[in-house]
Amino acid sequence: MVAGGEWRDYGISHLKDRAVFAVFRRTSEMPLYRIEKNPRLARRQGAYAVINASGMVLKRGHDLAQVLRLFDKQIRLVQSN
Repeated sequence: MVAGGEWRDYGISHLKDRAVFAVFRRTSEMPLYRIEKNPRLARRQGAYAVINASGMVLKRGHDLAQVLRLFDKQIRLVQSN
C-alpha cells in the first residue's frame, strides 16, 4: 500500500516486549495503523494484531497473513438493468 501511494510512510520499532510496524498517511502524523507482534500473547489470542489510530484492536490472530487480510479490498461489481 506504500508503493501504491495510499500510505505515505512507515516505521519499524523493536521495543522490549514487542515489534511494531506503523503506517502513516503523512510523516508528521500519528500512525493510521500499527501492526504489532507480541510474543506474550502467542498462546492466548495470537501474537499478531492490527491496531487503529485510536488504539482499538481491529484484528488479532496467530497467523500474520490472516491478520493482514484486513487490508484486502474486495471490489463488487454491480450490474444495472
